[in-house]
Parts: sequence; structure tokens; C-alpha cells
Amino acid sequence: MIVGTSGLVLNEKLLFEHSDAGRKGYSLPALDVPAAMLPAPLCREEIAGFPELSEVDVVRHFTRLSTWNYGVDSGFYPLGSCTMKYNPKVNELAARLPGLADVHPATPDHLAQGALAMMFDLQAMLAEISGFAAVSLQPAAGAQGELAGMLVVRAWHEAQGNNRRKVLIPDTAHGTNPATAALAGFDVVPIASEGVLTLAEVEAHMTDEVAALMVTNPNTLGLFETNIAAICELVHARGGLVYCDGANLNALLGIARPGDMGIDVMHFNLHKTFATPHGGGGPGSGPVGVSAALAPFLPGPSVVQDGAQYRLAGTSESVGRLLAFHGNFGIMLRAFAYIRSMGATGLKHATQMAVLNANYVRARLEEGYHLPYANRSLHEVVFSDRDLPNDCHTLDVAKRLIDYGYHPPTIYFPLVVKGAIMIEPTETESQETLDEFCDAMLAIAKEAQGNPELLKNAPVRTRTRRLDETAAARQPRLRWEG
Repeated sequence: MIVGTSGLVLNEKLLFEHSDAGRKGYSLPALDVPAAMLPAPLCREEIAGFPELSEVDVVRHFTRLSTWNYGVDSGFYPLGSCTMKYNPKVNELAARLPGLADVHPATPDHLAQGALAMMFDLQAMLAEISGFAAVSLQPAAGAQGELAGMLVVRAWHEAQGNNRRKVLIPDTAHGTNPATAALAGFDVVPIASEGVLTLAEVEAHMTDEVAALMVTNPNTLGLFETNIAAICELVHARGGLVYCDGANLNALLGIARPGDMGIDVMHFNLHKTFATPHGGGGPGSGPVGVSAALAPFLPGPSVVQDGAQYRLAGTSESVGRLLAFHGNFGIMLRAFAYIRSMGATGLKHATQMAVLNANYVRARLEEGYHLPYANRSLHEVVFSDRDLPNDCHTLDVAKRLIDYGYHPPTIYFPLVVKGAIMIEPTETESQETLDEFCDAMLAIAKEAQGNPELLKNAPVRTRTRRLDETAAARQPRLRWEG
């Protein structure tokens, strides 16, 4: 059954096209102070043709645009490796409490005890969940958390007098890892896996030039790295450290702790695992946790407790600040509320349901799509387009899925799978939703057999048809021209 766009579809022109000279959407009171103008050199020239609109024009324009949005509050968002779970609104309410939402980041410690207590408790909760000795909340996003972690790795090696500059990164690691390692000043050495990383492969590359192994666990195939403990022992024995990308932590809560596996450093994605706004709903937050030996090098300051008081403090060995202040406080607060409301039992149950949902999708779609790895999935599953007939490909499936009313899953990643279709349902989706999604995917697989042109022309029920993505990339139109 097609459930995509139908009925009333509101189109929208650009503001420039709504404009009519003399229209005005505001009314300002008369000045009660002398007029003051900025010096001419500080003023830019008037924008030629700047739109002039009434209040109703502006309100309707942005309201209509808002109906074009798709997000977790609109429907199922099956992006793999992204953990697009629903964000409970009680957490939003907590983040809007005046005493917390309005606190200024430069407030003296003695006047910000409530905010500092929350941050201190969140540091401790994340450390307990992950098995690390210390956590810094400062990184502003997952990618910055990765960078912070690798800067800590570099600082630790330099403190030991090591000049190691190579980082091993498996082909199943998270996509940002190579860029992060390079940005931190390391040389990237890609290594192959067999779905999961083997001890022999790591041993073959583990020389005295290697500073660290960057691994994602579970990896981007949704598979648990079963050799991780032995791999950590090997890397440590050769003088290296192990960094774990925390993007897939939602598969481990209450069941396994990266710190207990031998991992030295890991960043958290609060917007993934702990249900704070994702994507356009940001900003993000990417705390980083480390083992005891690496704790002095964390970005600072962090919150410490002196008796009944809390204060911000750093160390002389710290890699320094990553932000002007202390992290994205509102996002931390949402994650804190989520963890407190879920509790240990709730977090574990969320992971169990996320894994169950992923394996339910896997079982239902195996009859229609090729499954490249037989290993049991955790929180996400990766299919490929290998068995699609009539020259139909992953992109065609993704475009056709839009006609069925679903946001497409992640496609063509991880690169280790040709034509990858990567699905992560998370724990927040019901069996009804998953069945409807799987029914759509299986219907598309049948259409590839009986009506392939439908896939190749999809989407057909949207406001805009399939774009020429090559032309859009090479000849983008980035501004309106009258």
C-alpha cells in the first residue's frame, strides 16, 4: 500500500518572489531617545531587491516550509549508524526550566552550584555506563569528541617520549575516523576486516610507529567485534592505545562496557545514545571518556567536587579548551534527564529492544535483499543490492521508498559492502511501524522484478522528482537570481 504524499501539497515560492514594494510586516513604536546611526564604514550597502513582505506573507511562508520537514517526530527514520531515536518531550521540559535554561556560562561557580552538580553527576553516570575512569563534557559534537580523544592519545604519547604517528583504522570503522586521525596529526593506515577485525590483521600492522587503533564496536556492519579484548591486549603490549568510536553505544547499554574490554578512549554521542535532538535539532554534544592513565590529559576544565561544593578545574597536562565555555549545557541536561528517567534497568531494556528490532527487520528482509555477512546483527543491519534484478540499484530503492512515505535508510555506506543499505530501527519503533516499513521494502524488491522503470523514475509522488545529483554537485546554484 502506498502511504506517501497525496492530497493537499503546499508549494512555496522564494521570499523574493512573494515581495511587493511597500509591504511591511512590522510596526515599531516611535523613538523615545535620540536617533543614533552606525558610522557609514560599518554599514553594508543595501541589498538590491531585498524582499518586502507583510506579516501574513512571512508567517505563511515559514509555516509552509515547516510542512516539508521530515524528522523523528514525523515518522520512522531508519538511518543506519545514526540512532535516530525519538526524543522524549519531558527532557525538553527539563532543559527549559528557567533556573537552568537562563544560567550564563560565565556565572561564578558559587552561584552555579545546581548546574555544576548536574554536570558532575552526568560525568559520573557516563563513566559508570562506559567503564571509564574520567569523562570530559566539553566537546561540542561527536566529531569534536573524536578529535578530543585523539588529541589525548597524542598528548599521552608525547608525555611518554614517544614519537608515534600512525593510526590503524579498520574498513568497518565509523566514517569520520580517518579525518579525525589526520586532523590530530596522525598518518592513517587502513586495515582490512572479515566483517569483524582479526587479531592476525592487527598484529601484522602493529609496529612501534603505531600510536593507536581506532575501532568502532559494534562496527558499522552492526557486528560486535568479538576479538576486541585480545586485540586491546595486543595493542597495549606493543605500546599503543585503543580508541573506540562511541557512535553505536546504543547496542551495549547495561550489557557491556567499553572500558572493561580494554578500550582507552571513547567519545559519546549524546544525540544518539541518550535521546537529545539529532541532525537539524542540534547543537550536539560529544563527551569523551578515558582510562585513569589518560585522565590528566582530558580537555578542561571539568567539574570537581570539594566537600559539598562544586567547581571547574583543569590540569597542567590537559590538551586545553575546545570551546570558549564548558560544552553545550542544554544538550547535557537533556541527556541527564533521559538517563535519570530511564535508570539502569530502562537503559538496558532500550538496548535489548534496539537489538531485537534490528534483528526483526533483518529476518523480514532477508527474503528480498542480499545479506553480505551471516554474523548475528546487533543494533543495525546492512543489506546490499547484489540480488536486485533489471539493473536496479540501492539508489533506486531509496528513491522509491520515499513514495511509500518513508525516509530512506543510509545507503552506500559502509564502503566495505558494495551497494550497501544500512538500517537501524532503534528501540523506539513499534512492531506495527517495522512491519509497514518492511512491507514497503519487500514491495519495492518485487517492483524491481516486475516494473523496474518505476524504481528508476522514483520518486513519482513528491513535489520534486529525482534530481541530477552529478550536476547538482558540479554546478550548484547556491543563490537566487531574479
